[in-house]
Amino acid sequence: MVDVKRTPLFEVYEQYGGKIVEFGGWEMPVQYSNIIEEHQTVRQAAGIFDVSHMGEISVVGSEAEAFVQNLVTNNVKSMKNFQVQYNLMCYHDGGVVDDLLVYKYSTERYMLVVNASNIEKDFAWIVENGKNFAVELKNISNDTSQIAVQGPRAEEIMQKLTDYDLQSIKFFYFAETKVGGKDVIISRTGYTGEDGFEVYLQPGDAVEMWNLILETGKDLGVKPIGLGARDTLRFEAVLPLYGHEISKDITPLEAGLGFFVKLDTDDFIGKDVLVKQKAEGLPRKLVGFEMIDRGIPRAEFEVQKDGQIIGFVTTGSYSPTLDKNIGLALVQSQYSELGTEFEIVRGKRAMKAKVIAKPFYKKNYKK
Repeated sequence: MVDVKRTPLFEVYEQYGGKIVEFGGWEMPVQYSNIIEEHQTVRQAAGIFDVSHMGEISVVGSEAEAFVQNLVTNNVKSMKNFQVQYNLMCYHDGGVVDDLLVYKYSTERYMLVVNASNIEKDFAWIVENGKNFAVELKNISNDTSQIAVQGPRAEEIMQKLTDYDLQSIKFFYFAETKVGGKDVIISRTGYTGEDGFEVYLQPGDAVEMWNLILETGKDLGVKPIGLGARDTLRFEAVLPLYGHEISKDITPLEAGLGFFVKLDTDDFIGKDVLVKQKAEGLPRKLVGFEMIDRGIPRAEFEVQKDGQIIGFVTTGSYSPTLDKNIGLALVQSQYSELGTEFEIVRGKRAMKAKVIAKPFYKKNYKK
């Protein structure tokens, strides 16, 4: 049996009523109260998430910029210092190793934030591809905790804990400062479709920070949020989840992430395949759909048209914000037009659905 890991905040889960599940090799809270309630808390006030299971990798050296540029699909050379950039790491065949955030301190120092279930795989890939560059690579995940505060009242809550002007941190930028008297990195980023912050700090400071944020924000409605609502929140905003919308078998272009794939810049791993795929036309596309018939679509359910399999569901759920059953599916491109009807198949049951526009929820990010 594989050892299941725990974050430094594990001890607070029970205190707040967390229901624990195994997720990507970690014991994490799926919910504290009720997933729909937690979802609405983040949309209407603010929620606090333990995201300490995420991975952090340090890249330092004279060729750090050239290395990261070669590793990922977006144009790292366009970044300013203390900017954050969404990115994808691809295999040579165009499939996705992982999606990640790139934090730039300078052209000689970056931090890569990767998905929890992919830390070891990602670090091995990064080390393998760093051999010809003058860089020092370190997996600093065990030395880093991460707490996210998301929602329309996130800034108001966090400003009470720091003298740093949080309004000055633009969307997808970060600062090194003190919050609650602790040294932190704080970025205006998140995975919910709301304004908010992600705070990186020493593991030994995590419990104190968690309790301080909850105490400071209690009159503003902040509550702890589990993985269940994290998933419905990101899904409504159509933020991809590795292993669902993107994977080693799904390219960024098929997943509708072409904006983050800069094919007119320097070479990166997998670029030639993606250039060819774009030129020849995408065989599959990620679409949003809503259920016409009753039923909740789930990941890996077949999508059929006239009895033929045309794709599969990547994520499906009840949407608390829209009060509808909706989903994302990777389907043959000829079935991706808005209004196209098809069937979501569960066992012997075929349920009607139709393609709708995405994202399902308009992001309330502070630009």
